[in-house]
Amino acid sequence: MALDLGEKTIGVAVSDPGHMIATPITTIRRTKFAEDSKALLKLIDERQVGGLVIGLPLNMDGSEGPRCQSVRQFASNLAKIRDMPMTFWDERLSTVAVTRDMISADLSRAKRAKVVDQSAAAFILQGALDSLRR
Repeated sequence: MALDLGEKTIGVAVSDPGHMIATPITTIRRTKFAEDSKALLKLIDERQVGGLVIGLPLNMDGSEGPRCQSVRQFASNLAKIRDMPMTFWDERLSTVAVTRDMISADLSRAKRAKVVDQSAAAFILQGALDSLRR
């Protein structure tokens, strides 16, 4: 499962059992960590997820800023309530890439807004899956 942790939402994607294809599944509206983690853990249990790939919003120069610290803290807090493998994956330009694809597919701004975070999570997960196969 991959997570794209935005300030207001969490995009979620999963892979097939063969770890070949990433598929966006939902967006969780962020409120408080307790509620966010409850919704996320429900999905993890329902889909029998074995590990997480968490998008890390690095700065364009590769350095880590405040958003990275926030994502790392979220992962640390989640690890305290669920012991499972977690890894971070560079998510630079993931939202830009999926937005560009949606624009070329002529999706309206409103439709893009509904699915961009979960599509970015699928983009992140697909990158990790592709890397594992190499």
